Amino acid sequence: MPTPSTIHAFRLKPGEDLKGGIAQFVQAHAIEAGHISTCVGSLTEYSIRFANEKTAATGSGHFEIVSLTGIVSTHGSHLHISISDKTGATLGGHLMDGSKIYTTAEIVIIEDENRRYVRELDPTYGYEELKVNDR
Repeated sequence: MPTPSTIHAFRLKPGEDLKGGIAQFVQAHAIEAGHISTCVGSLTEYSIRFANEKTAATGSGHFEIVSLTGIVSTHGSHLHISISDKTGATLGGHLMDGSKIYTTAEIVIIEDENRRYVRELDPTYGYEELKVNDR
């Protein structure tokens, strides 16, 4: 049986924080189980935590958003981003607060209305990981 879903499309504008803007949208629309379907746009500043690092790497310039993927929920989100510079060199990792929109970020979130995504501490590595609950 198909899962009931809602498609949300929105745009973040120049100067807005990418992660913060997504979080605000998720809270405002009470999305408890969603995923990023697509995101296209650009950044003037990035804040990305690379694999197994404790702190974020930051930079400024002009960057294309090549990919944004992840789980979103009012109970906690987990987002990964890839960006490229003017030479096509690409960086990727965990999206952190502080990534500022240059011209636009056009985002589509698909919400699963039958589920609730929560984050629970997994003692294996000490991170809060996804737990999926039926509504």
